[in-house]
Amino acid sequence: MSGIFGVVSKNNCAETLFYGTDYHSHLGTEYGGIAVLGEDFTRQIHDVSQSQFKSKFYDDYKRMNGNKGIGVISTSDEQPIYLNSKFGPFCIVTNGIIENNEELAARLLKKGISFSEVSKKAVNTTELIAKLISQGNDLTDGIEKMFDAIEGSCSLLLLNRAGIYAARDRFGYTPLIIGKREDAWAVTSETSAFPNNGFEITKHIEPGEIILINEDGIVQRRPGRGNINQICAFLWIYTGFPASSYEGINVEIVRERCGHYLAKRDKDINADLVSGVPDSGFAHGLGYAMESGKPFRRPLVKYTPGYGRSYTPPSQQTRDLIAKMKLIPINEVIEGNSIVVCEDSIVRGTQLKNFTIKKLWDGGAKEVHVRPACPPLMFPCRFNLSTRSIHELAARRAIHSLEGHDLKDVTEYIDANSKKYKRMVEWIAKDLDVTTLRYQTVDDMVKAIGRPKEKLCLYCWTGECPKPARPKSAIDIVDVKKPSAKKITETKVAL
Repeated sequence: MSGIFGVVSKNNCAETLFYGTDYHSHLGTEYGGIAVLGEDFTRQIHDVSQSQFKSKFYDDYKRMNGNKGIGVISTSDEQPIYLNSKFGPFCIVTNGIIENNEELAARLLKKGISFSEVSKKAVNTTELIAKLISQGNDLTDGIEKMFDAIEGSCSLLLLNRAGIYAARDRFGYTPLIIGKREDAWAVTSETSAFPNNGFEITKHIEPGEIILINEDGIVQRRPGRGNINQICAFLWIYTGFPASSYEGINVEIVRERCGHYLAKRDKDINADLVSGVPDSGFAHGLGYAMESGKPFRRPLVKYTPGYGRSYTPPSQQTRDLIAKMKLIPINEVIEGNSIVVCEDSIVRGTQLKNFTIKKLWDGGAKEVHVRPACPPLMFPCRFNLSTRSIHELAARRAIHSLEGHDLKDVTEYIDANSKKYKRMVEWIAKDLDVTTLRYQTVDDMVKAIGRPKEKLCLYCWTGECPKPARPKSAIDIVDVKKPSAKKITETKVAL
């Protein structure tokens, strides 16, 4: 999971790039990087796992000078990658996950193509994407052939002398949005990066669409696939920032609607107060409070200045430490009260159990009713590291305990009306040590988002993969042969 940002300006873009990239800090925890192109490329990458992006890059950006640049906050790979290709030098940042990266890397190595960057003892995914693109006839053709070759998803920004190529993955799992102000264009994963930098949204890039942004405006290099757009639903439920909008739908409003639907199914709960697990659970809790008429209060507060999200770090030890230290209980609010706790999701359940619920019981809570804003997570994300291995998931641990072994077919446990589903939820509730546990249904979550079901990726909950089969020939990207494409009329919008 990464957040990417790019800007092309009439003047030096470094300051806008610095602040715009920083607004993606909630999406990654390991590396930050920025690249600016002026007379030449200036690139800087830092480890941000133990410090904020702003503190690491504050002096760097002031030394950078150029009118176009790209930035990234990444969970796994060091980015941006610089490559001096047959198309000339370029820098690239990516967002997504490539399931067949080892296979693709092996085929490129066999053809004599080398890799210089190593990420956690594996090929750096962003460098792999750069090398795949460089196999095309030009950059646009290379991006399209890369899309053909990969399993998973990849949205990217590529910076060269011509400008910034912005390409959204073909099935729209991750968003890219273009904004404009008087002196600049920008492209972002999160629209929350726009308001304070003076940009207004002008375009949501379509799945598969390739846009070139330069001093003359924006140029469509390849049209999108308008009939396919299965954006990740988890963006609205958890990973996205509250002020962001995807496909024109705001995150905060969706979370409030999730809370409304949770409360509508809770007529039998007589709680004293409603809360949300900071920070992403707040809006879910507010929606629940508005629908139920119960007061919204804060029994737990997050020490925001020192701790980020406990979900995104790759290390379980780091995740647990952050979860323990960041939430501080207010016993004066907790003691003697029956509390509804709205949470964005239950992934593993260990942090919720050990570092949230325990603090409520220790503070003297009378009852604890947990309400996740999405259904039980059943499958690890295939497209953007939203969830990890299948054995970590709380629902799968419950199924294993109830069945005595792992199941390949969990259809009955996905059905919220089945007896097996109810047994699974009861097992998780007992494991969490809560008074009651009720999950959001898939249908209510989809209604809260306000987008047709077929236009959402729900794989984490349903196991239904929206991605059609990849062409057999696409695995060997240098051998992929495309039919001659009709000439595309480029759409230009001036700055």
